[in-house]
Amino acid sequence: MTDNEFFQFAVRASEKSYSPYSKFKVGAVLLTEDGQIFTGCNIENASYSMTICAERTAIFKAVSSGFTDFKAIAIAGSSGDDFSIPCVPCGACLQVLSEFCNDDFMIVLSDGVHKLKDFLPNRFTKENIS
Repeated sequence: MTDNEFFQFAVRASEKSYSPYSKFKVGAVLLTEDGQIFTGCNIENASYSMTICAERTAIFKAVSSGFTDFKAIAIAGSSGDDFSIPCVPCGACLQVLSEFCNDDFMIVLSDGVHKLKDFLPNRFTKENIS
């Protein structure tokens, strides 16, 4: 599968978005090391702090299904039908990714492939706790 095909899975996942307040649809598709795919979309709430991002939805679905080794995630977001502007993961999503993924974990956006370390170079990990 090409990076663009992987990204298009995220665009399709955004169709499930529940975003009546922001009207900004986000989809994510997470690929495990053994080839399993988990999708997620953003789910808003009238109490904005209860909203969850597409990336965390996909990650939590995977983890709750017993998967914790991830290879890549694709993220697509738009307030319309144009998904060409990169939808960069927020800090909370990056931190959740850093719990399970190494610095070279791939993040596929509309402008290409990035690595986790590109967005979160000084991440907080379990090694920081001890």
